[in-house]
Amino acid sequence: MSRPGVYLSGVERTFGADEIIVSKTDTKGRIIYANEVFLRMAGFAEAEILNQPHSIIRHPDMPRCVFKLLWDTIEAGKEIFAYVKNRSKNGDHYWVLAHVTPTFDKSGKIVSYHSNRRSPRRDAVEKAEALYKELLAIENGHNDRKAGQEAAFQAVVAKLQGAGVPYDEFVFSL
Repeated sequence: MSRPGVYLSGVERTFGADEIIVSKTDTKGRIIYANEVFLRMAGFAEAEILNQPHSIIRHPDMPRCVFKLLWDTIEAGKEIFAYVKNRSKNGDHYWVLAHVTPTFDKSGKIVSYHSNRRSPRRDAVEKAEALYKELLAIENGHNDRKAGQEAAFQAVVAKLQGAGVPYDEFVFSL
């Protein structure tokens, strides 16, 4: 399933287990730093990516509720781990295990966000992909995008409560 105007090649890219994708955004999610591995995997030149919304690499297979959970967590000053499927400029995709953290100034105010992404385990990707398909179906089952996102978000919350674990522990259990 893809958004109008979003080309998907169906080709998966991978990166080395010893490589780390690094990016930094301002508090609005605009990219202010991207390392060489990020640029290579996303297929953008640095000049093309700086000051662009990080969502420029958002893959349409990613449920919006996952990003709501991510933003709610980091805006609250906490770190989060998540499996994310990203889209390269040419339509390829790549999976990451992301670790996103807020950066604070001396007064404790959040001034930016930092994300390190590692190559994920294949079995964890398969489990995340199955969950994300389920969440996307909930989101897409509503005519109203916000209502769909909220319904899928509540499904994630219920799943976590049922398992009795916080999101990070759930991610590491995949």
